[in-house]
Amino acid sequence: MDYEAYSSYHSVNLEAQTSNASPVQLVLVLFDGLLEELARAKAHMEHKRFEQKGESINKCIDILNGLSSALDFDQGGEVVTNLARLYDFCVYRLYSASSQLDVEGVVEVEQLLGTLRGGWLGVRDAKA
Repeated sequence: MDYEAYSSYHSVNLEAQTSNASPVQLVLVLFDGLLEELARAKAHMEHKRFEQKGESINKCIDILNGLSSALDFDQGGEVVTNLARLYDFCVYRLYSASSQLDVEGVVEVEQLLGTLRGGWLGVRDAKA
């Protein structure tokens, strides 16, 4: 596969998805990218591609930190506090899974975030 062509396509596709997106749609775009990167991290672990595994885990942590930094603690109350804790747990779990080459740790984070993504889909659909 031509990596530059894929990267270019991905960049254009991402720009198209985000140009007129609502805040909830932007969160869903981030979740989709995060879940894709978690799948890549797992594959890198399973195939012992350690450098790429590290890059994927770092991307995932960056996305989680971005999601966490966008939380509005003044307006969100307990829900936002719990989201922040969940994001922090996922970051911790990914660091641990990465250092121990623990694919199950990545799967655990995938499952948590998949459930959370489902909640965001519900918010999006309720607003539609």
